[in-house]
Amino acid sequence: MLAKNAVLPRNLSTVHYHHRQQKLRKTEITNAIAGAGGARVSTPNKLSFDQARRLMTATETLSWKQIDDEKLAWPPSLGTDGKFGIYGGKFVPETLIASLSKLDQEFNCALQDPNFQKEVETALRDYVGRETPLYLAQRLTDHYKSQNNGKGPDIYLKREDLNHGGAHKINNAIAQAILAKRLGRKSVVAATGAGQHGVATAAACAKLDLECTVFMGNLDMERQPSNVVLMKHLGAKVKAVEGNFKDAMSEAIRGWVGDLETAYFLSGAAVGPHPCPTMVREFQAVIGKETRKQAMEKWGGKPDVLVACVGSGSNALGLFHEFIGDADVRMVGVEAAGVGLDSGKHSATLNKGEVGVYHGAMSYLLQDEEGQIIRPYSVGVGLEYPSVSPELSFLKDTGRAEYYTVTDKEAIEAYKRLCRLEGIFPALESSHALAFLEKLCPTLPDGTKVVVNCSGRGDKDAATVFNY
Repeated sequence: MLAKNAVLPRNLSTVHYHHRQQKLRKTEITNAIAGAGGARVSTPNKLSFDQARRLMTATETLSWKQIDDEKLAWPPSLGTDGKFGIYGGKFVPETLIASLSKLDQEFNCALQDPNFQKEVETALRDYVGRETPLYLAQRLTDHYKSQNNGKGPDIYLKREDLNHGGAHKINNAIAQAILAKRLGRKSVVAATGAGQHGVATAAACAKLDLECTVFMGNLDMERQPSNVVLMKHLGAKVKAVEGNFKDAMSEAIRGWVGDLETAYFLSGAAVGPHPCPTMVREFQAVIGKETRKQAMEKWGGKPDVLVACVGSGSNALGLFHEFIGDADVRMVGVEAAGVGLDSGKHSATLNKGEVGVYHGAMSYLLQDEEGQIIRPYSVGVGLEYPSVSPELSFLKDTGRAEYYTVTDKEAIEAYKRLCRLEGIFPALESSHALAFLEKLCPTLPDGTKVVVNCSGRGDKDAATVFNY
Protein backbone atom coordinates (compact mmCIF):
# COMPACT_ATOMS: atom_id res chain seq x y z
CA MET A 1 0.00 0.00 0.00
CA LEU A 2 1.31 3.45 -0.86
CA ALA A 3 1.68 6.07 1.82
CA LYS A 4 -1.28 8.37 2.26
CA ASN A 5 0.43 11.36 0.70
CA ALA A 6 2.55 9.46 -1.79
CA VAL A 7 3.23 11.16 -5.10
CA LEU A 8 3.34 8.86 -8.08
CA PRO A 9 5.84 9.57 -10.88
CA ARG A 10 4.78 11.87 -13.70
CA ASN A 11 4.74 9.15 -16.32
CA LEU A 12 2.93 6.12 -14.95
CA SER A 13 3.54 4.11 -18.10
CA THR A 14 7.27 3.90 -17.46
CA VAL A 15 7.09 2.83 -13.82
CA HIS A 16 8.42 -0.71 -13.57
CA TYR A 17 6.48 -2.43 -10.80
CA HIS A 18 6.79 -6.10 -10.10
CA HIS A 19 4.00 -8.21 -11.54
CA ARG A 20 1.60 -7.86 -8.66
CA GLN A 21 -1.58 -5.96 -7.91
CA GLN A 22 -1.29 -2.69 -6.00
CA LYS A 23 -4.25 -0.79 -4.60
CA LEU A 24 -4.15 2.99 -5.01
CA ARG A 25 -6.31 5.52 -3.25
CA LYS A 26 -7.92 8.17 -5.46
CA THR A 27 -6.17 10.94 -3.50
CA GLU A 28 -2.87 9.27 -4.36
CA ILE A 29 -3.78 8.89 -8.00
CA THR A 30 -4.78 12.51 -8.43
CA ASN A 31 -1.34 13.52 -7.15
CA ALA A 32 0.08 11.72 -10.17
CA ILE A 33 -1.66 14.06 -12.57
CA ALA A 34 -1.32 17.24 -10.53
CA GLY A 35 1.04 20.11 -11.32
CA ALA A 36 4.68 20.33 -10.31
CA GLY A 37 5.49 19.26 -6.77
CA GLY A 38 2.57 16.86 -6.54
CA ALA A 39 0.13 19.47 -5.27
CA ARG A 40 -3.18 17.90 -4.46
CA VAL A 41 -5.98 18.68 -6.87
CA SER A 42 -9.71 18.30 -6.52
CA THR A 43 -10.79 15.79 -9.12
CA PRO A 44 -14.21 16.60 -10.63
CA ASN A 45 -16.77 13.82 -10.53
CA LYS A 46 -17.31 14.10 -14.27
CA LEU A 47 -15.11 15.70 -16.89
CA SER A 48 -16.45 17.75 -19.76
CA PHE A 49 -16.11 16.23 -23.22
CA ASP A 50 -13.28 18.64 -24.06
CA GLN A 51 -11.49 17.79 -20.82
CA ALA A 52 -11.79 14.14 -21.75
CA ARG A 53 -10.23 14.82 -25.12
CA ARG A 54 -7.23 16.45 -23.53
CA LEU A 55 -6.71 13.75 -20.91
CA MET A 56 -7.05 10.97 -23.47
CA THR A 57 -4.18 12.33 -25.54
CA ALA A 58 -1.98 13.56 -22.69
CA THR A 59 1.57 12.22 -22.63
CA GLU A 60 2.70 14.53 -19.81
CA THR A 61 1.28 15.52 -16.45
CA LEU A 62 -1.36 18.24 -16.77
CA SER A 63 -3.15 20.38 -14.25
CA TRP A 64 -6.94 20.53 -14.44
CA LYS A 65 -6.63 24.15 -15.66
CA GLN A 66 -4.45 22.99 -18.55
CA ILE A 67 -6.94 20.27 -19.33
CA ASP A 68 -9.72 22.83 -19.34
CA ASP A 69 -7.84 25.33 -21.51
CA GLU A 70 -6.37 23.06 -24.17
CA LYS A 71 -8.36 21.32 -26.88
CA LEU A 72 -7.04 18.35 -28.85
CA ALA A 73 -8.63 16.17 -31.52
CA TRP A 74 -10.49 13.01 -30.57
CA PRO A 75 -9.88 10.10 -30.82
CA PRO A 76 -6.28 9.86 -29.67
CA SER A 77 -3.65 8.86 -32.19
CA LEU A 78 -2.04 5.44 -31.95
CA GLY A 79 1.53 5.08 -30.81
CA THR A 80 1.13 6.97 -27.52
CA ASP A 81 2.40 5.63 -24.23
CA GLY A 82 -0.76 3.65 -23.59
CA LYS A 83 -2.29 5.97 -21.02
CA PHE A 84 -5.93 6.98 -20.93
CA GLY A 85 -5.86 9.72 -18.34
CA ILE A 86 -4.47 7.95 -15.28
CA TYR A 87 -5.30 4.50 -16.61
CA GLY A 88 -3.20 1.99 -18.52
CA GLY A 89 0.60 2.04 -18.53
CA LYS A 90 3.24 -0.65 -18.00
CA PHE A 91 3.37 -1.88 -14.41
CA VAL A 92 5.65 -4.82 -15.14
CA PRO A 93 9.08 -6.22 -14.26
CA GLU A 94 12.08 -4.60 -15.90
CA THR A 95 12.67 -7.75 -17.95
CA LEU A 96 9.43 -7.16 -19.88
CA ILE A 97 9.92 -3.49 -20.75
CA ALA A 98 12.17 -4.09 -23.76
CA SER A 99 9.85 -6.78 -25.19
CA LEU A 100 6.76 -4.60 -24.74
CA SER A 101 8.48 -1.60 -26.28
CA LYS A 102 9.57 -3.66 -29.28
CA LEU A 103 6.05 -5.04 -29.65
CA ASP A 104 4.67 -1.49 -29.55
CA GLN A 105 7.09 -0.39 -32.28
CA GLU A 106 6.34 -3.38 -34.49
CA PHE A 107 2.60 -2.97 -33.97
CA ASN A 108 2.65 0.66 -35.07
CA CYS A 109 4.96 -0.15 -37.96
CA ALA A 110 2.60 -2.90 -39.12
CA LEU A 111 -0.36 -0.54 -39.03
CA GLN A 112 1.44 1.66 -41.54
CA ASP A 113 2.41 -1.24 -43.78
CA PRO A 114 0.01 -1.74 -46.74
CA ASN A 115 1.07 -5.38 -47.05
CA PHE A 116 0.14 -6.14 -43.44
CA GLN A 117 -3.15 -4.29 -43.77
CA LYS A 118 -3.96 -6.17 -46.96
CA GLU A 119 -3.19 -9.54 -45.38
CA VAL A 120 -5.42 -8.78 -42.38
CA GLU A 121 -8.19 -7.43 -44.62
CA THR A 122 -8.09 -10.56 -46.78
CA ALA A 123 -8.15 -12.85 -43.74
CA LEU A 124 -11.09 -10.97 -42.22
CA ARG A 125 -13.03 -11.25 -45.47
CA ASP A 126 -12.19 -14.75 -46.69
CA TYR A 127 -11.42 -16.59 -43.44
CA VAL A 128 -13.42 -14.83 -40.72
CA GLY A 129 -16.37 -14.04 -42.99
CA ARG A 130 -16.61 -10.28 -42.58
CA GLU A 131 -18.44 -8.05 -42.87
CA THR A 132 -21.01 -9.30 -40.38
CA PRO A 133 -24.65 -8.21 -40.82
CA LEU A 134 -26.32 -5.34 -39.00
CA TYR A 135 -29.58 -7.18 -38.52
CA LEU A 136 -32.94 -5.58 -37.75
CA ALA A 137 -34.41 -7.77 -34.99
CA GLN A 138 -37.98 -7.07 -36.04
CA ARG A 139 -39.81 -9.41 -33.65
CA LEU A 140 -37.66 -8.27 -30.74
CA THR A 141 -38.41 -4.68 -31.75
CA ASP A 142 -42.14 -5.43 -31.94
CA HIS A 143 -41.98 -7.13 -28.54
CA TYR A 144 -40.82 -3.95 -26.83
CA LYS A 145 -43.07 -1.68 -28.87
CA SER A 146 -46.08 -3.78 -27.90
CA GLN A 147 -45.41 -2.83 -24.29
CA ASN A 148 -45.58 0.89 -25.10
CA ASN A 149 -48.59 1.44 -27.34
CA GLY A 150 -46.70 0.47 -30.47
CA LYS A 151 -43.88 2.94 -29.92
CA GLY A 152 -40.26 2.35 -29.10
CA PRO A 153 -36.77 1.91 -30.52
CA ASP A 154 -35.73 -0.10 -33.56
CA ILE A 155 -33.31 -2.78 -32.36
CA TYR A 156 -30.44 -3.92 -34.54
CA LEU A 157 -27.97 -6.68 -33.75
CA LYS A 158 -24.36 -6.53 -34.90
CA ARG A 159 -23.99 -10.22 -35.70
CA GLU A 160 -20.48 -11.01 -34.45
CA ASP A 161 -21.84 -14.45 -33.59
CA LEU A 162 -21.66 -15.27 -37.31
CA ASN A 163 -17.88 -14.94 -37.45
CA HIS A 164 -15.75 -18.05 -37.96
CA GLY A 165 -15.43 -19.58 -34.51
CA GLY A 166 -18.69 -18.06 -33.32
CA ALA A 167 -17.53 -14.82 -31.69
CA HIS A 168 -15.84 -11.45 -32.15
CA LYS A 169 -12.58 -12.87 -30.75
CA ILE A 170 -11.33 -14.02 -34.15
CA ASN A 171 -11.04 -10.40 -35.38
CA ASN A 172 -8.18 -9.77 -33.01
CA ALA A 173 -6.76 -13.30 -32.94
CA ILE A 174 -6.14 -13.55 -36.68
CA ALA A 175 -4.60 -10.06 -36.86
CA GLN A 176 -2.27 -10.68 -33.93
CA ALA A 177 -1.30 -14.11 -35.26
CA ILE A 178 -0.32 -12.45 -38.54
CA LEU A 179 1.72 -9.96 -36.52
CA ALA A 180 3.39 -12.80 -34.60
CA LYS A 181 4.36 -14.42 -37.88
CA ARG A 182 5.71 -11.09 -39.11
CA LEU A 183 7.89 -10.89 -35.98
CA GLY A 184 9.30 -14.35 -36.68
CA ARG A 185 7.71 -15.99 -33.65
CA LYS A 186 7.24 -19.75 -33.74
CA SER A 187 4.72 -20.20 -30.93
CA VAL A 188 1.78 -18.39 -29.39
CA VAL A 189 0.66 -18.32 -25.76
CA ALA A 190 -2.87 -17.26 -24.79
CA ALA A 191 -5.34 -17.34 -21.91
CA THR A 192 -9.06 -17.87 -22.22
CA GLY A 193 -12.12 -17.74 -20.00
CA ALA A 194 -15.24 -18.95 -21.81
CA GLY A 195 -13.00 -20.51 -24.44
CA GLN A 196 -13.97 -18.27 -27.35
CA HIS A 197 -10.59 -16.54 -27.47
CA GLY A 198 -8.90 -19.91 -27.09
CA VAL A 199 -10.80 -21.32 -30.06
CA ALA A 200 -10.10 -18.21 -32.14
CA THR A 201 -6.39 -18.27 -31.30
CA ALA A 202 -6.10 -22.01 -31.97
CA ALA A 203 -7.82 -21.56 -35.35
CA ALA A 204 -5.57 -18.64 -36.32
CA CYS A 205 -2.46 -20.57 -35.30
CA ALA A 206 -3.57 -23.62 -37.28
CA LYS A 207 -4.04 -21.47 -40.36
CA LEU A 208 -0.64 -19.78 -39.97
CA ASP A 209 1.36 -22.84 -38.83
CA LEU A 210 2.14 -21.55 -35.34
CA GLU A 211 2.38 -23.66 -32.21
CA CYS A 212 -0.40 -22.76 -29.80
CA THR A 213 -0.69 -23.12 -26.03
CA VAL A 214 -3.86 -21.98 -24.30
CA PHE A 215 -4.14 -21.64 -20.52
CA MET A 216 -7.64 -22.09 -19.10
CA GLY A 217 -8.98 -22.24 -15.57
CA ASN A 218 -10.14 -25.67 -14.46
CA LEU A 219 -13.44 -24.16 -13.30
CA ASP A 220 -14.02 -22.70 -16.78
CA MET A 221 -13.05 -25.97 -18.46
CA GLU A 222 -15.79 -27.73 -16.49
CA ARG A 223 -18.35 -25.13 -17.54
CA GLN A 224 -17.31 -24.83 -21.21
CA PRO A 225 -16.18 -28.34 -22.22
CA SER A 226 -17.18 -27.98 -25.89
CA ASN A 227 -14.66 -25.19 -26.44
CA VAL A 228 -11.92 -27.25 -24.80
CA VAL A 229 -12.59 -30.02 -27.32
CA LEU A 230 -12.56 -27.56 -30.22
CA MET A 231 -9.20 -26.11 -29.16
CA LYS A 232 -7.70 -29.58 -29.06
CA HIS A 233 -9.15 -30.44 -32.47
CA LEU A 234 -7.43 -27.30 -33.79
CA GLY A 235 -4.08 -28.55 -32.51
CA ALA A 236 -3.69 -26.36 -29.43
CA LYS A 237 -2.20 -27.55 -26.16
CA VAL A 238 -4.76 -26.72 -23.49
CA LYS A 239 -3.19 -26.35 -20.05
CA ALA A 240 -5.46 -26.39 -17.02
CA VAL A 241 -4.86 -23.81 -14.30
CA GLU A 242 -6.47 -23.93 -10.88
CA GLY A 243 -9.12 -21.20 -10.81
CA ASN A 244 -10.67 -19.19 -13.61
CA PHE A 245 -9.65 -16.64 -16.27
CA LYS A 246 -7.68 -14.33 -14.03
CA ASP A 247 -5.53 -17.28 -12.96
CA ALA A 248 -5.13 -18.48 -16.54
CA MET A 249 -4.05 -14.97 -17.55
CA SER A 250 -1.35 -14.97 -14.88
CA GLU A 251 -0.01 -18.32 -16.05
CA ALA A 252 -0.03 -17.28 -19.70
CA ILE A 253 2.02 -14.19 -18.88
CA ARG A 254 4.46 -16.33 -16.90
CA GLY A 255 4.72 -18.72 -19.82
CA TRP A 256 5.49 -15.86 -22.17
CA VAL A 257 8.08 -14.33 -19.85
CA GLY A 258 9.88 -17.67 -19.82
CA ASP A 259 10.33 -17.61 -23.61
CA LEU A 260 10.40 -14.01 -24.79
CA GLU A 261 12.61 -14.72 -27.81
CA THR A 262 10.40 -17.22 -29.61
CA ALA A 263 6.93 -16.98 -28.02
CA TYR A 264 4.19 -14.41 -28.63
CA PHE A 265 1.59 -13.53 -26.00
CA LEU A 266 -1.72 -13.15 -27.86
CA SER A 267 -4.07 -11.22 -25.61
CA GLY A 268 -7.77 -11.43 -26.35
CA ALA A 269 -8.84 -9.08 -23.57
CA ALA A 270 -8.37 -5.31 -23.67
CA VAL A 271 -6.30 -5.45 -20.46
CA GLY A 272 -2.69 -5.90 -19.48
CA PRO A 273 0.33 -3.65 -20.01
CA HIS A 274 0.62 -1.36 -23.01
CA PRO A 275 0.44 -2.03 -25.94
CA CYS A 276 -1.85 -5.05 -25.33
CA PRO A 277 -5.10 -3.13 -24.65
CA THR A 278 -4.50 -0.79 -27.59
CA MET A 279 -3.77 -3.66 -29.95
CA VAL A 280 -6.92 -5.54 -29.00
CA ARG A 281 -8.99 -2.36 -29.31
CA GLU A 282 -7.50 -1.53 -32.70
CA PHE A 283 -8.09 -5.00 -34.16
CA GLN A 284 -11.65 -5.14 -32.78
CA ALA A 285 -12.50 -1.63 -34.03
CA VAL A 286 -13.66 -3.18 -37.31
CA ILE A 287 -16.96 -3.84 -35.53
CA GLY A 288 -17.72 -0.16 -35.04
CA LYS A 289 -16.37 0.85 -38.44
CA GLU A 290 -18.69 -1.59 -40.16
CA THR A 291 -21.58 -0.47 -37.96
CA ARG A 292 -21.15 3.16 -39.01
CA LYS A 293 -21.08 2.20 -42.70
CA GLN A 294 -24.04 -0.15 -42.42
CA ALA A 295 -26.13 2.33 -40.43
CA MET A 296 -25.60 4.93 -43.12
CA GLU A 297 -26.69 2.43 -45.76
CA LYS A 298 -29.76 1.28 -43.82
CA TRP A 299 -31.21 4.52 -42.45
CA GLY A 300 -28.88 7.28 -43.59
CA GLY A 301 -27.45 8.18 -40.20
CA LYS A 302 -25.64 6.99 -37.09
CA PRO A 303 -26.92 4.74 -34.33
CA ASP A 304 -28.47 6.63 -31.43
CA VAL A 305 -27.51 4.09 -28.77
CA LEU A 306 -24.81 1.40 -28.69
CA VAL A 307 -25.13 -1.46 -26.19
CA ALA A 308 -22.49 -4.08 -25.36
CA CYS A 309 -21.68 -6.41 -22.50
CA VAL A 310 -18.53 -5.63 -20.54
CA GLY A 311 -16.17 -8.21 -19.10
CA SER A 312 -12.63 -7.09 -19.81
CA GLY A 313 -13.89 -4.85 -22.61
CA SER A 314 -12.85 -6.16 -26.03
CA ASN A 315 -16.28 -6.39 -27.66
CA ALA A 316 -17.52 -3.16 -26.09
CA LEU A 317 -14.48 -1.21 -27.30
CA GLY A 318 -14.80 -2.85 -30.69
CA LEU A 319 -18.24 -1.30 -31.07
CA PHE A 320 -17.70 1.93 -29.11
CA HIS A 321 -14.34 3.20 -30.32
CA GLU A 322 -15.49 4.32 -33.75
CA PHE A 323 -18.13 6.54 -32.12
CA ILE A 324 -16.23 8.02 -29.17
CA GLY A 325 -15.98 11.35 -30.97
CA ASP A 326 -19.72 11.39 -31.78
CA ALA A 327 -21.14 13.03 -28.68
CA ASP A 328 -24.71 12.39 -29.87
CA VAL A 329 -24.22 8.60 -29.81
CA ARG A 330 -24.82 7.04 -26.40
CA MET A 331 -22.53 4.21 -25.38
CA VAL A 332 -23.97 1.76 -22.84
CA GLY A 333 -21.89 -0.98 -21.26
CA VAL A 334 -23.57 -3.77 -19.31
CA GLU A 335 -21.74 -5.66 -16.58
CA ALA A 336 -22.66 -8.86 -14.78
CA ALA A 337 -24.47 -8.39 -11.47
CA GLY A 338 -24.37 -12.16 -10.94
CA VAL A 339 -26.70 -13.07 -8.09
CA GLY A 340 -26.81 -9.43 -6.94
CA LEU A 341 -24.43 -6.52 -6.42
CA ASP A 342 -24.68 -6.84 -2.65
CA SER A 343 -24.08 -10.58 -2.68
CA GLY A 344 -20.37 -10.40 -3.39
CA LYS A 345 -20.95 -12.73 -6.35
CA HIS A 346 -20.75 -10.48 -9.41
CA SER A 347 -18.35 -9.15 -12.05
CA ALA A 348 -19.39 -5.49 -11.94
CA THR A 349 -15.91 -3.96 -11.94
CA LEU A 350 -16.88 -0.53 -13.27
CA ASN A 351 -19.91 -0.27 -11.01
CA LYS A 352 -18.42 -1.64 -7.79
CA GLY A 353 -14.64 -1.62 -8.22
CA GLU A 354 -11.93 0.80 -7.15
CA VAL A 355 -8.83 1.98 -8.96
CA GLY A 356 -5.83 -0.32 -8.72
CA VAL A 357 -3.09 -2.05 -10.69
CA TYR A 358 -3.48 -5.61 -11.94
CA HIS A 359 -1.83 -7.63 -14.70
CA GLY A 360 0.40 -4.72 -15.61
CA ALA A 361 -2.05 -1.82 -15.96
CA MET A 362 -4.01 0.66 -13.88
CA SER A 363 -7.78 0.45 -14.15
CA TYR A 364 -10.85 -0.26 -12.05
CA LEU A 365 -10.49 -3.45 -10.06
CA LEU A 366 -12.55 -5.67 -7.77
CA GLN A 367 -10.56 -5.65 -4.52
CA ASP A 368 -11.09 -5.64 -0.78
CA GLU A 369 -9.89 -3.10 1.78
CA GLU A 370 -6.49 -4.78 1.89
CA GLY A 371 -6.09 -4.60 -1.87
CA GLN A 372 -6.65 -8.33 -2.37
CA ILE A 373 -8.51 -9.48 -5.47
CA ILE A 374 -12.19 -10.34 -5.05
CA ARG A 375 -13.01 -13.36 -7.20
CA PRO A 376 -15.51 -12.32 -9.90
CA TYR A 377 -18.59 -14.37 -10.74
CA SER A 378 -21.11 -14.53 -13.57
CA VAL A 379 -23.23 -17.12 -15.32
CA GLY A 380 -21.51 -15.74 -18.44
CA VAL A 381 -18.06 -17.25 -17.95
CA GLY A 382 -16.42 -14.77 -20.32
CA LEU A 383 -17.40 -11.86 -18.07
CA GLU A 384 -15.50 -13.20 -15.05
CA TYR A 385 -12.46 -10.94 -14.74
CA PRO A 386 -11.68 -8.68 -11.76
CA SER A 387 -10.27 -5.81 -13.81
CA VAL A 388 -11.34 -4.02 -16.99
CA SER A 389 -10.00 -2.09 -19.96
CA PRO A 390 -8.09 1.11 -19.06
CA GLU A 391 -9.92 2.87 -21.87
CA LEU A 392 -13.34 1.87 -20.56
CA SER A 393 -12.23 3.02 -17.11
CA PHE A 394 -11.40 6.40 -18.57
CA LEU A 395 -14.72 6.58 -20.41
CA LYS A 396 -16.47 5.95 -17.10
CA ASP A 397 -14.70 8.81 -15.33
CA THR A 398 -15.34 11.24 -18.16
CA GLY A 399 -19.00 10.29 -18.37
CA ARG A 400 -18.66 9.49 -22.07
CA ALA A 401 -19.90 5.93 -21.53
CA GLU A 402 -22.62 4.66 -19.19
CA TYR A 403 -22.38 1.40 -17.30
CA TYR A 404 -25.21 -0.67 -15.85
CA THR A 405 -25.69 -4.22 -14.60
CA VAL A 406 -28.03 -7.17 -15.08
CA THR A 407 -28.28 -10.35 -13.03
CA ASP A 408 -27.78 -13.97 -14.05
CA LYS A 409 -31.52 -14.47 -14.11
CA GLU A 410 -32.09 -11.49 -16.38
CA ALA A 411 -29.38 -12.69 -18.78
CA ILE A 412 -30.87 -16.19 -18.89
CA GLU A 413 -34.29 -14.74 -19.74
CA ALA A 414 -32.76 -12.58 -22.49
CA TYR A 415 -31.09 -15.66 -23.98
CA LYS A 416 -34.44 -17.46 -24.11
CA ARG A 417 -36.21 -14.38 -25.47
CA LEU A 418 -33.88 -13.98 -28.45
CA CYS A 419 -34.07 -17.69 -29.20
CA ARG A 420 -37.86 -17.65 -29.30
CA LEU A 421 -38.38 -14.30 -31.03
CA GLU A 422 -35.53 -14.28 -33.56
CA GLY A 423 -34.23 -17.86 -33.76
CA ILE A 424 -30.77 -16.69 -32.64
CA PHE A 425 -28.70 -18.28 -29.87
CA PRO A 426 -26.73 -15.47 -28.19
CA ALA A 427 -23.79 -16.20 -25.92
CA LEU A 428 -24.63 -15.68 -22.25
CA GLU A 429 -22.11 -12.84 -22.26
CA SER A 430 -24.00 -11.08 -25.07
CA SER A 431 -27.26 -11.91 -23.31
CA HIS A 432 -26.33 -9.41 -20.61
CA ALA A 433 -26.44 -6.62 -23.19
CA LEU A 434 -29.72 -7.94 -24.56
CA ALA A 435 -31.20 -8.14 -21.06
CA PHE A 436 -30.62 -4.44 -20.48
CA LEU A 437 -33.11 -3.68 -23.27
CA GLU A 438 -35.83 -4.43 -20.71
CA LYS A 439 -34.82 -1.30 -18.81
CA LEU A 440 -33.57 0.78 -21.73
CA CYS A 441 -36.36 0.49 -24.30
CA PRO A 442 -39.16 2.08 -22.22
CA THR A 443 -37.02 5.21 -21.84
CA LEU A 444 -36.35 5.79 -25.56
CA PRO A 445 -38.40 7.78 -28.10
CA ASP A 446 -40.12 6.04 -30.99
CA GLY A 447 -37.77 5.19 -33.84
CA THR A 448 -34.54 5.44 -31.83
CA LYS A 449 -31.86 3.32 -33.50
CA VAL A 450 -30.30 0.92 -30.99
CA VAL A 451 -27.40 -1.35 -31.93
CA VAL A 452 -26.61 -4.28 -29.63
CA ASN A 453 -23.35 -6.13 -30.13
CA CYS A 454 -24.26 -9.81 -30.35
CA SER A 455 -20.64 -10.66 -29.63
CA GLY A 456 -20.88 -14.43 -29.63
CA ARG A 457 -22.94 -17.52 -30.37
CA GLY A 458 -24.62 -19.33 -27.51
CA ASP A 459 -24.37 -23.00 -28.46
CA LYS A 460 -21.77 -23.35 -25.69
CA ASP A 461 -24.30 -22.10 -23.14
CA ALA A 462 -27.38 -24.09 -24.21
CA ALA A 463 -27.07 -26.68 -21.43
CA THR A 464 -26.43 -24.02 -18.78
CA VAL A 465 -29.59 -22.15 -19.80
CA PHE A 466 -31.65 -25.34 -20.02
CA ASN A 467 -30.58 -26.46 -16.55
CA TYR A 468 -30.75 -23.06 -14.86
